Amino acid sequence: MKANRKYKDNLFRSIFNDKEKLLELYNAIECTDYQDPQAIEITTLEDVLFMGMKNDISFILDGRLVLIEHQSTLTGNMPLRMSMYLNRVFEKITRTDSEMQYGSGSGDMPIPLLIILYNGKEDFPKEKTLYLESVFKKKEGVKIPVDMEIKVININKGCNPEIESRGKTLTAYITCIDKIREYEKIYPLDEAVKLAVKYCIDNDLYSEYFIKNSSEVMNMLTAEFNLDEYKKVMHKEGEKKGRAEGFEEGIEQGEKRVLKLMEQGLSYEEIKKRLEETSKKDH
Repeated sequence: MKANRKYKDNLFRSIFNDKEKLLELYNAIECTDYQDPQAIEITTLEDVLFMGMKNDISFILDGRLVLIEHQSTLTGNMPLRMSMYLNRVFEKITRTDSEMQYGSGSGDMPIPLLIILYNGKEDFPKEKTLYLESVFKKKEGVKIPVDMEIKVININKGCNPEIESRGKTLTAYITCIDKIREYEKIYPLDEAVKLAVKYCIDNDLYSEYFIKNSSEVMNMLTAEFNLDEYKKVMHKEGEKKGRAEGFEEGIEQGEKRVLKLMEQGLSYEEIKKRLEETSKKDH
């Protein structure tokens, strides 16, 4: 399976890349009933313009600035990453809106709503709120002057059925990932991804998208699952060294390695072997 450049986006971001799907996703998560997709102003960051920072989804709707990130790995710095994304999105908004940048500065900015959708394999509650203050070192007598709430929602199959029932497109995504994990117990990753995509098409789970973009979807998913494998290795190495940053330091480099191997058209097994060999050399 020859790699396609589109795999540099993840599947989640690719699926929810238009206003109609974003509105459906927001309504499903927040249990609202907005009807006009044109009321959405997309503010998602593109890494070319913002110093390598590329978030999954951000948009403004009805006075709210919504940031939605998809996570398959739990890390302690998630609140910090969300705060960095938020600052960059605010920067983007003020750059393109002179009234916000040079106005009174009081009451002009949309209210942030920060959401992480988690679908990793580690145990996690149905929903949990994280706080930015958790990333700071505590010092007796010193008050942390800034905080921020991040809502984390577990979107693994069956964890939040009420959200699934309100969002058909999100259900298609959740089912696709769930089926890959099911099939991967029996088949190689490449074949598991193909079977999961076929399952979504056969069962009319956003079938028009999967039919139109089947090869790109398979490339994106194969890259994502390969990267997840690399993240696990880096996380274990970080634990061995007794420092959480051991995991984070390897992610960016790991992404580059996986994508480079994908561009060479290597199979899942070949990529996995290369990653394992690199990990041994590095440590």
